[in-house]
Order: sequence, then structure tokens, then C-alpha cells
Amino acid sequence: MSAADHLAALVAVPTISATPDPAALGALHDRIRELYPRVRDALEWEAVGEGALLLTWRGGPAAPVVLMAHQDVVPVADQRWTADPFAGRVDSGVVIGRGALDDKGALVAILEAVESLLAEGVEPPGDVHCCFGHDEEVAGSGARAIAALLRDRGARPGLVVDEGGAVVEGVLPGVRGPLAVVGLAEKGVATVRLTARAAGGHASVPPRRSAPGRLAAALLRLERHPQPARTSPVVAGMAAALAPRLVRPLRPIVAARAVRPLLGPALGLVGGTAGALARTTVAVTRVSAGTADNVLAAEATAVLNIRVAPGDRLAEVVERIRRTVKDPDVEVALVDGHEASAVSRGEGPAWERMVAAIAAAYPDALPVPYVMVQASDARWFAHDCDAVYRFLPFAISAEQLAAIHGPDESLDVAALEAGIRFFRALITTP
Repeated sequence: MSAADHLAALVAVPTISATPDPAALGALHDRIRELYPRVRDALEWEAVGEGALLLTWRGGPAAPVVLMAHQDVVPVADQRWTADPFAGRVDSGVVIGRGALDDKGALVAILEAVESLLAEGVEPPGDVHCCFGHDEEVAGSGARAIAALLRDRGARPGLVVDEGGAVVEGVLPGVRGPLAVVGLAEKGVATVRLTARAAGGHASVPPRRSAPGRLAAALLRLERHPQPARTSPVVAGMAAALAPRLVRPLRPIVAARAVRPLLGPALGLVGGTAGALARTTVAVTRVSAGTADNVLAAEATAVLNIRVAPGDRLAEVVERIRRTVKDPDVEVALVDGHEASAVSRGEGPAWERMVAAIAAAYPDALPVPYVMVQASDARWFAHDCDAVYRFLPFAISAEQLAAIHGPDESLDVAALEAGIRFFRALITTP
């Protein structure tokens, strides 16, 4: 069986974390053991928590390497797939199914790399810890437990790689050629609830300011006054890395030292993905009010999803939201959340090791640092290592990127094979 067939076989196991099924995780573990006999026999296997796996390949005296992927996938309910999302199909050079890209593709690429190196009798420079969380999509408790376990054992990693950016082309205007986009940090995530209250009563006698009206005014102010955009060190590093690939009119402008402080605010004006790189974002995800068509709502609530940029503090973000709302009758409450991760180094031996591995798989791709706007299991290692990199070693199209968590998720077989080359190079490079 090929690597693509192996991926299809793992995709066929529906490990949906929103509806935990220990039997599905057990079946996945059994299938991994079946497909990768050398990994099964040569590595130390540990079950952690309620389904996470820690596989340790003992090596030389160098600092350990942590290679991460998660076993769980998001649901497929209410999505229009062109075929069974858990059929595990390989069709015309593409693996199709839920989890092919997020994140069983990386899981398979890691296992294939280790299996092939074991077959060649390779000893890694240092220990290799394969950390496979089981609930990244809902909580990340599995990876958190693995990080704590390694910390307690004094196994301080010199390099951590988890999902994040990828090899992309044509996603940034004015930039030529393929880019290997590597996350040096990831945003914090928080939930904030806004609550407006009023007396309620019969809808035939509406007040001048209703609870939903107050809430709507608060939400409008938040959209009109987003959190400030800044040129963080990561944004500045991203611009510097992109300079060789910029079209000629943009190259000298971005390279000018005087322009660098303006890059973040400029991205903020662009908005969308570009704006999210440069600021803490506030998104309204849920709004509710009222109990009947003819009854005034005594309470109206909105839920905000906050993505905290590195350099911002969650408490300051919440206070800025409170000042922007500017209404003492609208309560602003932090429900839960965590800060942005520490920023990893975009230079030095660990970074150069990443660059060399990228070159082995994608010689034409330019490594570019960025801030990951989503959350990943890598955040649990960010305080133990200053070289935590968020990168999926796959060349993916804009359509494939859009299909993550959506219908017809897929991964090209050629990209999977390149990802295996990436992990082989990463493991064997001193």
C-alpha cells in the first residue's frame, strides 16, 4: 500500500471529536499499528489521557524534537459532500475525505517518514516525540497532557512542529512564486458575552431604548472601531522575508525602514486575512433575544469570539471592548480564554533546520514567518521551547484551504509525498 492508501485508510475511521467515540480512537490506533509495523515495534507507545498517543523514538544526545498532529476531525453534518466523507478515497491523484488535510495528512506524513527511516537503519540525532492529540478541535486536552508529561520528565524540546501555515501560491497580491508560510506564534482565543437588559413588557408599548436596541448599538460601535492594528515583530519579519518575491513597484517601498511601522496599520485597512495578521480581532458569532413575537425582550445577549494578537493582553482587550461599547447598561463579561502564545525565533539553528527541511521538499518555496490566526495544540509547548513552528508541509490550493472544515476536504498525493520528504529531512538534520 502507498502513503496515499494509508491516509485513505485512516480517513475512513470517523474520529469526530465533537461526539467522542473511544471505539473509533481505538480502531484508529489499531490501524496505525497494522500499517506501520516498524513504528509499532521500535517506538515506545504511551496512551495519554482519553485517547492521545505519545510515540517516542530514542536517538542520540541532541535536544528532542516534537512532531505533532491530531487524530480528531470536525463533524460533517449539514455539509454537502459529493461522496461519503469517510469512504477514504484516492481519486485522480487526490485523497478525499474528512481529515485528509486537517490533520490526518500530517499524521501519516510523520509516520511514513519514521517508518521509512527505521527501514534504513537511521538513528535520529536526538529523541523524536510523535505527539498525536485526540481532541484538538474541541479542547486540546490530549496534547496538553502530553506536554505536561514531557515537562515533568525533563524532556525539553529543541524544536516543535505542528499544523499551521502551508506551501501556497497566489494568495498574497504582488507576491510571486510559492511561499512556505510558517507560524512563529498563534493568537490567543477568548469568548466575551455582552448582555443588555430592560424592563420587558407588551410589544404594543415599545420603549425608546430596548434591550436588543442597546445591544445592536454596542455591536455597531465594535464593528466601526476595531482593535488597533500594529506592526508586530512577526509582521515586520514577514514583510522582510517577502521582499525578494515582491513585484518591482512594491519591493523598495516595503524594504524602506521608514515604512515598516506603517505595515501593520496598512494591513488593518486591507482587512480580511491581511488585517487579522496585524490586530486582535473581535467577531460576533451569536446573538439572541426575546421569547415570543409579542413580548418585549427583557434581555439581549451577544457572544464575541476574540483572537488575541501577540503583544496584546486579554484583560486589556476586554477593557478596550468595554470602552468601545460605552454603555453602562451593557454588561461586558469575559467567559473564558487564554493569551496569545510566545513568539518563536525566526533565526538560529532550529529555524535553519526548518528552512533546510522545506528546501528538501519544496526547493522553490520561500520560507516566510507569520502569525497563525487559529489555535493549535502547539500552544501547550510554547512556554517550554522557543522554536515552536506551525507548518503543514503540503502545497495546497486556495480551494483546498477553503475546504478545511468544509465539504470535499482533500490532499494531493504529490503534496503528501513532499510532506514525507520534509519530515525525513527534519528528523535527520542535526
